Amino acid sequence: MLLYQIENGYCYNSDSILLYGFISRYTLLGRVLDIGAGSGIVGLLLGRDFPHITLEAVEKQPHYVEFARRNAAINKIEYRLHEGDVVQLGGHGKFDWIVSNPPFYHSGSARSDNEMLHQARYNVHLPIEPFIQKISKLLKSNGQAVICYDARQFSQLCVACERFGLRVCEIQFVHSKSDRPSTLVMIYLKKNSKAAMVILPPLFMFDNDHYTPAVQAIYDKAKVHSIKCPI
Repeated sequence: MLLYQIENGYCYNSDSILLYGFISRYTLLGRVLDIGAGSGIVGLLLGRDFPHITLEAVEKQPHYVEFARRNAAINKIEYRLHEGDVVQLGGHGKFDWIVSNPPFYHSGSARSDNEMLHQARYNVHLPIEPFIQKISKLLKSNGQAVICYDARQFSQLCVACERFGLRVCEIQFVHSKSDRPSTLVMIYLKKNSKAAMVILPPLFMFDNDHYTPAVQAIYDKAKVHSIKCPI
């Protein structure tokens, strides 16, 4: 897949690729919504791999909207993009699946002075409770969602999910190396479910200076070639 990205803006990183790999374990059907599309990478990869889904996305930054639409057209993927804040999204029906790599750095993290980067990275622009509540509202009664988030805020996520009727069904913690604490967690949610939580084996990014075989396999499956462009 060819993907154009904003040269001085937020560019996808390993979080998006790993999220794509985690989502790919499931069989996606029906209407799929990508929240916080950015340049479109997660949703467009799913649209490529699951051609029978109805793919939609929401993105509030105009420059990313433009790039996401361009990337969908270049890769010949049917894509309906809603421009605006997801919290305000309404009137578009319910979804079978929601996927998201949202802004998840907390307010105590080092701040970026680039406003586009700040909106894409920090959850002050999409706090946990409004984010989870909106996912619940947008999903069908047995709808499913897959998100990634800062592992250090996992307990707050679980509380919000319980409050808004989303069951945390599967999780996988991601570590840069086997001796490092996790900073990223992949989460599979299901609305109105009573399933017990399954904790999958951890995913380690690196063995010495190379991707582990599991991570390399995800990158090989994604097959993304990026070109950075000025606005």
